[in-house]
Parts: sequence; structure tokens; C-alpha cells
Amino acid sequence: MPSFQHLLLKQFLTAAAAPLARRKPSVGAMRLAMEAGSLFQFMPWHVHLESLKLDNRLEAEWLRPRNAHPSRVLLYLHGGGYVLGSLNTHRSLVGSLAQRCGLNALTINYRKAPDHPFPAALDDAKRAYRWLLRHGHQPADIVVAGDSAGGGLALALLLALREAGEPAPAAGVGLSPWTDLNLPITALRRVAREEGLLLEALQMRTWGPLYAHKTPLSHHLLSPAQADLHGLPPLLIQISSAEVLYDDAVKFVDKARAAGVAVTLQPFEGLVHWWHLFWRVVPEARQALDQVAAFLEKLWANQGVAKVLPRASESRPVARRRAA
Repeated sequence: MPSFQHLLLKQFLTAAAAPLARRKPSVGAMRLAMEAGSLFQFMPWHVHLESLKLDNRLEAEWLRPRNAHPSRVLLYLHGGGYVLGSLNTHRSLVGSLAQRCGLNALTINYRKAPDHPFPAALDDAKRAYRWLLRHGHQPADIVVAGDSAGGGLALALLLALREAGEPAPAAGVGLSPWTDLNLPITALRRVAREEGLLLEALQMRTWGPLYAHKTPLSHHLLSPAQADLHGLPPLLIQISSAEVLYDDAVKFVDKARAAGVAVTLQPFEGLVHWWHLFWRVVPEARQALDQVAAFLEKLWANQGVAKVLPRASESRPVARRRAA
């Protein structure tokens, strides 16, 4: 059963839905509201912030926890339906995740619709990943992660790298990822009343077309659920049963597993979309972030074992020498 803190959050969303539905806020107004809300999202203690521009053009930030691993990196892509969100709105969440994982996190202010439609956001994500490689980070030391649209963008990045024949990162992490932009109205009405009303009030179904512009919503780099998913690195997907994106995320997981991808699905019950953002007050959010850290710790532990163990072809000559 969801926590008391989460129940209060749901009540707040319910109260906010009706006024939003009447006013039908513009994208600009919603961006401003999110930026204002970010003023109350404080960074965790002992996480150092460093602003920079990748290739002198793409705004980015390093979030560096104390005692972070010296070489491993988290590349984080924030959510916001491809139209909202910024470095400011997600700084607290990314800082907390980086701290729990013991990783330096690079997060970028990728371009957003409607001013910059597809493939602008994906191009910026590729730019950030390639920048990490040029600056000495090995693919096996990089994890790509994101929430909501940022989670979908992270999966699209993995697909784009595979198609370009570029080395894949160690893993991909999707926190409530948006895997299919062709979101039917029935999905909005199936989930918990609080989230459905809010997302309809915010006109969520218009955000995907704003990003896609002239590209079909079914394009696999817009909707990773429509892609051939073979050859992807290990994935972690977290999703709540009460989210609009739940059904599509589960279908994506099933399709990826059928394609031979190692996927870990961590479902939660009855939580609203973007519950991760409220990690300071919602215990389920802290639990989810801790589970990401545990997943990555196990991932790299297994990689270390794989490097130590000899290959079967290498062990046979040793056995023959002993027999002799």
C-alpha cells in the first residue's frame, strides 16, 4: 500500500487538476511553473555542482558526490514530455541518484519542442555520450539513464548507437520511461483518477506530436517500443501500475526480453508518475533510487567476475598441461 506521504501527494495533484483544466496553460507557462517549483528542490549534502558547455554549445552540469567512483559515469536525461524540464528541475533528483550510486553524473539541457523538434533532443544526447568518450570515459564505465520522456530518450540513444555501430554503454536505466508516443486516450482514463485528470489537464497527448513534428509517432527513435530491440545492453525499468505509461513499459520489457536483452523490471503499486522527483518526502522514491544503485552495483560486480574468469578456450590448454 502506498505511503501516507504519497497519498498526500495524490491529493495535491487532484486539487491542481481542475484549475489547470480550466486555464489550459501554455507550454511557456508550464515551463515557468516547473522552474519556480525547482527553487524548493535542494541538492543533497556533499554533492558538488560544476556547470559547463559541451563542445561550447550544449549546456550541461556535472554532479559530483563525495567519494564517487573515479571513472564510472552516469549520463542522465531529464523528463518533461520533450517540452518541459531543465537542469534546474531535475538537479535534486539527479544529485540524489548520483550520490546513492556513487557515480559522477553528467546531465544536459537538451533542446526541446516545439522550438526544436525531433531529432534535436536525440542529437544532443548523442553529443553528450560522444563527448564522454572523447574525454576518456570507456563505454563499459558509462550508464545512460532518464525519467519519463528522458527515459524514452535514453532508450532511443541506445538504439541510435547500435544502428551507428558505436560502442554501447554498460547499461540503460528508465524511470517510468515513455516508450511509445502514440498514447491512446483510453490509457489516460484507465489509470488512477488523480494522474489521469492532471495529465489530461496538461494536454499530455499533444506533447508527443510537438516533438515528433513531421515524423510519424511510430518511428522507432521516437517510440522505442516500436523498434527491433536486439543487441541492447542490460536494462533496468521502473514503473508504477497507476501510471499512464505502465502498459507500454511492460510491453517494451516483454519485447526486449524476447529479443535476448537482459531486462530487470521493478514494478511499484499505485504510485503517480514522476514519484521519483519527490524523493525527499516520498519513501517509495528513495526506495526506487536505492534499487537503481543496487542494480548498478550488481552489474559492475558481474562485469568484474567476467573479466577474472578465463574463457573456456583458454582453460583447455592448462588442463592438458596438468594431465601431462
